[in-house]
Amino acid sequence: MAAMEPQIQYVTTSDGVNIAYYTMGEGSSFVITPMPLMSHLQLEWEDPRTRQRVERMAENRQVVRYDGRGAGLSDRSITDYSMEALVKDLETVVDGLDLERFDLFGNSRAGMVAVSYAAKHPDRISNLLLLNTSTTDVWGSRALHATRQLVEQDWEFFIDAYVDFLKVPEDLRDRAASLMKASTSPEAILGFDSAFEGVDVGDLLDKVQAPTLVLQTRDERVDGLANARRLASGIPDARLAMLERDSFGESADRIIAEFLGLEAQEPASTRVTTANEVGGLRTILFTDVEGSTALTERLGDAKARDLLREHESITREALEEHGGSEVKTMGDGFMASFSSATGALECAVALQRSFEARNSSDETRDTEIKVRIGLNAGEPIAEDDPGGRGDLFGTAVNMAARVAARAEAGEILVSNVVRELVAGKGFLFSDRGDTELRGFEDPVRVFEVSWRES
Repeated sequence: MAAMEPQIQYVTTSDGVNIAYYTMGEGSSFVITPMPLMSHLQLEWEDPRTRQRVERMAENRQVVRYDGRGAGLSDRSITDYSMEALVKDLETVVDGLDLERFDLFGNSRAGMVAVSYAAKHPDRISNLLLLNTSTTDVWGSRALHATRQLVEQDWEFFIDAYVDFLKVPEDLRDRAASLMKASTSPEAILGFDSAFEGVDVGDLLDKVQAPTLVLQTRDERVDGLANARRLASGIPDARLAMLERDSFGESADRIIAEFLGLEAQEPASTRVTTANEVGGLRTILFTDVEGSTALTERLGDAKARDLLREHESITREALEEHGGSEVKTMGDGFMASFSSATGALECAVALQRSFEARNSSDETRDTEIKVRIGLNAGEPIAEDDPGGRGDLFGTAVNMAARVAARAEAGEILVSNVVRELVAGKGFLFSDRGDTELRGFEDPVRVFEVSWRES
């Protein structure tokens, strides 16, 4: 059966640039930061290798791809290629899609953009993945400076030379040259080169709070290992993995899947994929530490991380006690699944009481952990995982996340379906009325749970 072609859409940045993007798949979002001036959504999709790779990724998550300013299907008449402008493109795409949290991937210079975004918006990134990324533009600008005259005088010869410099495999050279020629222009290359010269994201590394995977292929032209070590040592909780060029695709897919808690995927030609109901009705619980970014700014990275570890310990203990399955942790929050709505709500109440008891001591008065919790019930979906392990997605999950986002610190909010499931179990509810939830056309009836002993 022929693959369904992605639907290209547009968003407009605050400085008036139209950015082309598409999404594919469902579930947690995986945003791919494009290589500056080296992307073209339509041509990439026409390449069978790229198409198959995107389709595989989209089988257990929502993949988001876009063309940056000056490239591909986005606006071409651009003069501002600053780091701030490139980050603005990414901000506009994810904000336009209402993505509250997502995984972010960046390769080479795109990795520098990803680091800049993650440092600026630490509360938005679930996981950060960086491939062949340095804190500075270690060889791209140097090569362009040496060939500036060639860019201006013989564009096609420059493209051939640049593809050769990139050491693109022989069977992909023509494709890479055609993609570059269609993606950008000599004026854009020179404008970007001037704007990117001297860019350094080294001072931003300690501001990245998301779990980070640093991938580096061995490259004799630059000291890739030194660059990778600089990233991995500068970003808290970063993991480093070296890759051989000959086995790059297979090794990278396996390591990324392991890092994200996904099963490594076989090539599409040898695999049958199914979408499975996760054991029928499940109750989904989300927690979120309010003000985690402010905590980090006030206490510093190390002390803030200690508090989040304490939050994780208390949450996991409650999940174990009440029969909850941890689906994933998002740095300052959890997603969990329960077969029993009563067990889920008892767990939520136990969590709030535990945090209240913890915050009441004199020692913790200045380091309170305030958590908001939201619950919804339904039939979530998981791919290739009948037992429900791995990431869950679907309407039930999305509504639980939106309900949690409506809660204040110390509150438990539930949808009406949860309230009905636990009727007669002794819980007390306050009706918060019909509530508009982002992404849902109709208002949802939301209730606050009374959890204090009195």
